[in-house]
Amino acid sequence: MRPAVPDEVIRVLSVLPSATLVVAPDGQVIRTSARAVALGLVSRNEVTIPDIVHLIDRVALDGHAREQEMRVRRPPLGRELLEIRVRVAALGTGALLVLIDDLAEERRVDVVRRDFVANVSHELKTPVGALSLLAEAVLAASDDPEQVRHFAERMQIEAGRLSHLIQDVIDLSRLQGDDPLTHAEVVDVDDLVQRAIDEIRTLAARQDIELVCGEASGAVVFGDQGQLLTALRNLISNAIAYSPGHTRVSVSARSTASIVEVSVKDQGIGIPVNDLDRIFERFYRVDQGRSRVTGGTGLGLAIVKHVCQNHGGECTVWSEPGVGSTFTVRLPAYQQSTPFGGDGHEIDMNVLSIPSGEAVT
Repeated sequence: MRPAVPDEVIRVLSVLPSATLVVAPDGQVIRTSARAVALGLVSRNEVTIPDIVHLIDRVALDGHAREQEMRVRRPPLGRELLEIRVRVAALGTGALLVLIDDLAEERRVDVVRRDFVANVSHELKTPVGALSLLAEAVLAASDDPEQVRHFAERMQIEAGRLSHLIQDVIDLSRLQGDDPLTHAEVVDVDDLVQRAIDEIRTLAARQDIELVCGEASGAVVFGDQGQLLTALRNLISNAIAYSPGHTRVSVSARSTASIVEVSVKDQGIGIPVNDLDRIFERFYRVDQGRSRVTGGTGLGLAIVKHVCQNHGGECTVWSEPGVGSTFTVRLPAYQQSTPFGGDGHEIDMNVLSIPSGEAVT
């Protein structure tokens, strides 16, 4: 029989910022928070991190509370390292309380903030400088309506580029400072794909690109729907921007036991092999001239990368110049269709099943 968890304890745990677990002396998970689930710390009713399991076993053996800092790989992909502080203590009911805090987040935000401000300051100089020069040109050509019209159109283009850059800066800043687990929910991947395609369809038609959606996958993931939609929309619009007319961009999803993959495939210009390792860097552009034509800010793929990392996943790319590119978002799969809130309320493990597993290659 599982130890009881008092209602008072559940209410306290529901407001804690830490990832929380309540486990039986044998290590079986009785209750868990949405944050712990989204971090991949729990699979079905078991803790997925061996070091945490070992700490729980020691406390269960002698009843003494313990605290330990760890660097562990985030399940199920194992690509990202988590720096965490784990505290385990016995409850009076026979159960054990586990509190897990992310130590890397604050350090990472400080480093990112410094780099981000430096990069943004540099990037803003280009459109602002262009607008200043164009304004001078308009004044100088005030007696020539055709020239005024020409320079005014260029100012509109530069203003639009500046607006896109500012919006991407806001989006990326929010991703780097926001916790997706605060708004986490079960997300239907097929619905997500369809929404992203619907939002980009007008842009595709204007570029004479055919958008194709694959068959329904039935896959679901656990995360922030807004962030995931932004990432997928960025990949599709990027594929359209770097594809010639009369070609096709396809979006498909598939699910394995533990991983959901969403792929965006184009028949565009492709990416040189020397640039593949850098395309997810902030403000990196393979072709500066092409980016000026498409209005690209160099932040779209960085946003995709951060969304994937926030959800314990990754984005991979295959590309061949002159043939096209395929970007694949890989996220931990959520197998149960039973919905629950992502507001920190505790989750009964009887109604929750999230797969674990080794990194898939």
